Amino acid sequence: MGPPLKLFKNQKYQELKQECIKDSRLFCDPTFLPENDSLFYNRLLPGKVVWKRPQDICDDPRLIVGNICNHQLIQGRLGHKPIISAFSCLAVQETHWTKTIPNHKEQEWDPRKPDKYAGIFRFRFWHFGEWTEVVIDDLLPTINGDLVFSFSTSMNEFWNALLEKAYAKLLGCYEALDGLTITDIIVDFTGTLAETVDMQKGRYTELVEEKYKLFGELYKTFTKGGLICCSIESPNQEEQEVETDWGLLKGHTYTMTDIRKIRLGERLVEVFSAEKLYMVRLRNPLGRQEWSGPWSEISEEWQQLTVTDRKNLGLIMSDDGEFWMSLEDFCRNFHKLNVCRNVNNPVFGRKELESVLGCWTVDDDPLMNRSGGCYNNRDTFLQNPQYIFTVPEDGHKVIMSLQQKDLRTYRRMGRPDNYIIGFELFKVEMNRKFRLHHLYIQERAGTSTYIDTRTVFLSKYLKKGNYVLVPTMFQHGRTSEFLLRIFSEVPVQLRELTLDMPKMSCWNLARGYPKVVTQITVHSAEGLEKKYANETVNPYLVIKCGKEEVRSPVQKNTVHAIFDTQAIFYRRTTDIPIIVQVWNSRKFCDQFLGQVTLDADPSDCRDLKSLYLRKKGGPTAKVKQGHISFKVISSDDLTEL
Repeated sequence: MGPPLKLFKNQKYQELKQECIKDSRLFCDPTFLPENDSLFYNRLLPGKVVWKRPQDICDDPRLIVGNICNHQLIQGRLGHKPIISAFSCLAVQETHWTKTIPNHKEQEWDPRKPDKYAGIFRFRFWHFGEWTEVVIDDLLPTINGDLVFSFSTSMNEFWNALLEKAYAKLLGCYEALDGLTITDIIVDFTGTLAETVDMQKGRYTELVEEKYKLFGELYKTFTKGGLICCSIESPNQEEQEVETDWGLLKGHTYTMTDIRKIRLGERLVEVFSAEKLYMVRLRNPLGRQEWSGPWSEISEEWQQLTVTDRKNLGLIMSDDGEFWMSLEDFCRNFHKLNVCRNVNNPVFGRKELESVLGCWTVDDDPLMNRSGGCYNNRDTFLQNPQYIFTVPEDGHKVIMSLQQKDLRTYRRMGRPDNYIIGFELFKVEMNRKFRLHHLYIQERAGTSTYIDTRTVFLSKYLKKGNYVLVPTMFQHGRTSEFLLRIFSEVPVQLRELTLDMPKMSCWNLARGYPKVVTQITVHSAEGLEKKYANETVNPYLVIKCGKEEVRSPVQKNTVHAIFDTQAIFYRRTTDIPIIVQVWNSRKFCDQFLGQVTLDADPSDCRDLKSLYLRKKGGPTAKVKQGHISFKVISSDDLTEL
């Protein structure tokens, strides 16, 4: 069973179609009329625009002619270049385009049953977290009989023109498509999660390990149904579409249609002086200006392969405009890579994507205000919504995406399309349950760009632990909705922090409501006990307060361990001490290495301290070998930390 479907304008496709067939008429959409307001916000198109149905434009019109990938698409005199690239990307993966164009065979013209055609179509978009079905009629804007916006080189194919119209209806008008990036459009078509990779910043031509790591990620993304496209930067408008020395176009987007790691046989190993080939296949949506370097159509590399070799290796090209490149040349020639991961299906029952809808709201009460502005507004920044997630293992890539609600439908009123948005990421205590109020010991683990685009993202390899993400608008005191999505190959349990402190309840009133909050960061444990020279010591921490405890990750084979482990405790009294224990992880029975006992009174110094480890039994127990460095902060104001 698929996700719930929202009907745009509450229009029901089947009901409308059957009504039209019953009345022997073609559908005319009353919610998106064939007039200037459907084209532009506040301007007129020079020239006479006539809205025509496909059968008035050509003979034998079709929704899709043959293979959806086979024909090049043209943007038209007023078309939008990114949408042509997005169409080309969409056509690569059947699982995506058949979802965007549902039941395409049922929607197709059937010349044998002309009375069953009603001039009505439906398309589906992933719109701010919801799959939304948009119904349109088949009236398309033309000048002198030619389509004004996108069209196919197969002159009787109309899927892209109709899809573009449905998308324009969803956003308000055709002009609303201006300014959208290719990733915005692909995400709206597919619900994928987009990440932009700076190829030059990644230094993939210099760092061999990083290059093959990138290939692994692209291969995994593509084979899981993801969409990938790439482009070459154009330093100025004059160089847009200018050809490089190797036949590629600057400022132009190419679609990845295949990616392969190929093991070569004995004969080909000698020919190419390598055991494996790392190859990508790209398509130019315009079907021209192909790659002319190694592995191009007439290059010497192809001459070394027989027809059988090509078939066995899978190195085939399905249509004009496609070409193969080696990974090395791919990294050397392209500057920007858009990677759109397929996140719609759980993998082996495990969710790779967590998402939540939220909003920035304004309230006179600082504790209720949720629009604190960016990190520069230190006094109000933490009034923003806060979300916590847990990375269960070291070294996993986490992609965080913040999307604001599109305001294009309000452009007629003079409002901006987008606010400047961004987010901050902090590594926090391993047991945090309540909102952050001050940033004393938390590590600032990352920050997105702040920009007035619809979506900002951050991609990082994170260590094991808890992280708080704070989505913000650049200015404080504004209201808007947002969608936060986090992708990871391990579950991260995204949830919002809504409470400022523990709730009053009969249970904690009977036990005693907390009066002191304490944060502790254990930086390191050094000079630990080693019974004999070649003994392996794998230390970890256990931080206790009453019945609550926090355990750190194990550090491998060291007596000088860096932890930077954080914990926070809400205590009824300072008579309940905080105990930091150091243990040695062993195969059968862990070894106790020592502990320190802390009163952690609010009046205590908040600077970094160092104490010797002791045996169990309190602060006066016998000293053991080794010491820990830590910082502890206590307050009798439960909303200070």
